[in-house]
Amino acid sequence: MSAEQQATPYLQFESIGKSFPGVRALTDVSFAVHAGSVHGLLGENGAGKSTTMKILGGEYVPDEGRLVIGGEPRQFRSAADAIEAGVAIIHQELQYVPDLSVMENLLLGRLPTRLGFVQRRQALAWTREKLDALGVDLDPRAKMRNISIGQRQMVEICKAILRDAKILALDEPTSSLSHRETEVLFRLVRALRAQGKAMIYISHRLDEIFELCDAATVFRDGRKIADFDTLQGVTRETLVQRMVGRQLDDIFGYRPRELGAIRLAVRGVTGYKVPAPVDFEVRAGEIVGFFGLVGAGRSETMRVVYGADRRASGIVEVDGKPLPATDIRASIRAGLMFCPEDRKEDGIVGVRSVAENINISARRNHLRAGLFVDDAKEAQTADDFIKRLSIRTPSRRQEIRLLSGGNQQKAILARWLAEGDLRVLIIDEPTRGIDVGAKNEIYNVLYALAERGVAIVVVSSELPEVLGICDRVIAMCNGRIAGQFAREQANEENVLACALPEGAATANLRRN
Repeated sequence: MSAEQQATPYLQFESIGKSFPGVRALTDVSFAVHAGSVHGLLGENGAGKSTTMKILGGEYVPDEGRLVIGGEPRQFRSAADAIEAGVAIIHQELQYVPDLSVMENLLLGRLPTRLGFVQRRQALAWTREKLDALGVDLDPRAKMRNISIGQRQMVEICKAILRDAKILALDEPTSSLSHRETEVLFRLVRALRAQGKAMIYISHRLDEIFELCDAATVFRDGRKIADFDTLQGVTRETLVQRMVGRQLDDIFGYRPRELGAIRLAVRGVTGYKVPAPVDFEVRAGEIVGFFGLVGAGRSETMRVVYGADRRASGIVEVDGKPLPATDIRASIRAGLMFCPEDRKEDGIVGVRSVAENINISARRNHLRAGLFVDDAKEAQTADDFIKRLSIRTPSRRQEIRLLSGGNQQKAILARWLAEGDLRVLIIDEPTRGIDVGAKNEIYNVLYALAERGVAIVVVSSELPEVLGICDRVIAMCNGRIAGQFAREQANEENVLACALPEGAATANLRRN
């Protein structure tokens, strides 16, 4: 690359502004990305990062300002315009066709044909060759709905790379990836940088920003707050303070509390993808963390405990009372609530309002004469929890899919709080894809619930999170509980020693 090419940005955002009904999303946003570089984009959820990427990807048209690509002003009216201009966006909320195969998703709109017939053998061979070259271990014939969230993420990343785009933007790309998949992604990012691609990398994991990025821009409240032409000499604390506008000395803010009697008892439970019997207890007021690598069986175990998947054997008790094997309604009536790992797929009804998502479970309590929904009561309930949990939304009527991940998570928590008799909360990946400020808010909600006597199970692939907020840590490996540690005994070394399969090196786990 010539010195002139290095000096001139390949991609420029010039005074970009964007408004939606009731909210100003972006105001006078300007920054530049050079070819052959990785540019970090930082900010809390709702800061404007995703809106900026949707403008780059042609999903939104800016109200003010312009894009300049390769020295030419551009304005995209559709995603097709952006793709044609060499732009590829990998969104945090994955965009795929669940009933098509990996191969069909990778070649969507580009499947090879002859005389009007798809050449499936040729397409399959091409897909296998490309996946092997990228170091991605996936069966091209597998249906997207049948592979893990992390594998779906890798398909989306591969799709963008295989388009040979000149500009790639990755929004929280490692949020669902295993350690091995993360290493593959990092290798691909470095290779693409060496090929001269202009790359934007959005992540709340600051270690990844420091490891991969050449420069960074910080957003807050829809505005650019700071540009860093280099990250050399920049501290983690500096970035956090610019992102949240205040100092966060201890993001976890652990609060000790008195523990009560056993509230949740799981004894000898097996079931769908839970082959070995699982036993554990959680006391009133206790926060128990389940840690393990991707595929360890944490989420599968919790789905069986909750009743979302079939329980083959064993007993689940809440306050000493046994629950049916597969009956979510019975679990909810007993006060056992569940926040799932995949918010978009399993946690929210994206096209419905924030108010409807908060009230959806408790609606049976809001009926007049047992027949008619009391709209005023539902509006009041939604407004109360929006205020109580600081859910950032223009109004209760806003479609929940338009909220940031952190605010969607708080709305799911509000749904269970609206039930009124929350005794046990299982929350799977509570802060995946969520900024540091929102993480701190969610931790405080969990502490407040524990102080009320709620028994809480936190499932997380982020070891610092589990160590930071939990009273006790349970490590899982290969579908089994491999070890348990009181808070004062739990550290990265001994928890990892249990969570890693035999012979694996503890140094291979990336710390967030």
